[in-house]
Amino acid sequence: MSRINLEAWRDGGQFFRYADRQIFWIEGGKQGGPVLILIHGFPTASWDWKAVWPELGKHNRLIALDMLGFGFSDKPRGHRYTISEQADIHEALLQSLGITEYHVLAHDYGDTVAQELIARDLESTRKSKLLSVCLLNGGLFPETHRLLLMQKLLLSPLGPMVARLTRRKRLDRNMQRIFGPHTQPDDELLEGFWELISRDAGASALVGLIAYIPERIRHRERWVGALQNTPLPLALIDGMFDPISGAHMVRRFRELVPDPRVIELDGIGHYPQIEAPERVVDAWLAFAAAAFG
Repeated sequence: MSRINLEAWRDGGQFFRYADRQIFWIEGGKQGGPVLILIHGFPTASWDWKAVWPELGKHNRLIALDMLGFGFSDKPRGHRYTISEQADIHEALLQSLGITEYHVLAHDYGDTVAQELIARDLESTRKSKLLSVCLLNGGLFPETHRLLLMQKLLLSPLGPMVARLTRRKRLDRNMQRIFGPHTQPDDELLEGFWELISRDAGASALVGLIAYIPERIRHRERWVGALQNTPLPLALIDGMFDPISGAHMVRRFRELVPDPRVIELDGIGHYPQIEAPERVVDAWLAFAAAAFG
């Protein structure tokens, strides 16, 4: 699959304003097709979807944004980041575009945003209708989420100092640990990740953004309940080698979610959309075909 470099990705996007903040977003694919919202993970940005973008775009109108505190979007100092606000930002963009129906493909931190969107759909309070959700590797259940050392440090009283001292070499090591053994990130990818995280003194935002981990604990009943109670078509595509949310998380998903549709990617780590883009696209298309014909 073709790759889209970071400069081309930035040039292809634009900004919208949310609560006096600038939010980067990008659109592509088949105009008039079903709307597929791609929700990225921590600590990267919408560029995570670059390898699957061209093929998914043959079938769907694609929309992705950099959530507040990530990538090319604003990274306000001292901001209290919440999953609820990130969901609000997605809904604000959908409303501004006049989108009334949409599907979601999410990863990592984005999975939790998707769980909040499912919970809101169950409450029937949203103007835009959610049609289906497909999740990639992420901490869907607090009890199975295995933190990296860097995440533990960011959550500790040392967090601000760790964020200030974060350098690319540390990021590289952490990324290499969570990718599969035969799908390791290349230098271009790692450089792009670092640019997205570090721009506009963005590493300092990591301390605020990491609050999503205790949020998952506080809101477990709401967000796990959303997966258990939704009538929507729901699937999980998971890189089984992932030390954070791999095979152990899949076992828990099968235990807790009724009639789960799970696609296991052996040998793939935490970023399946980058490590195995063809397999992710094929799995998503099979899910969509089974759900909607």
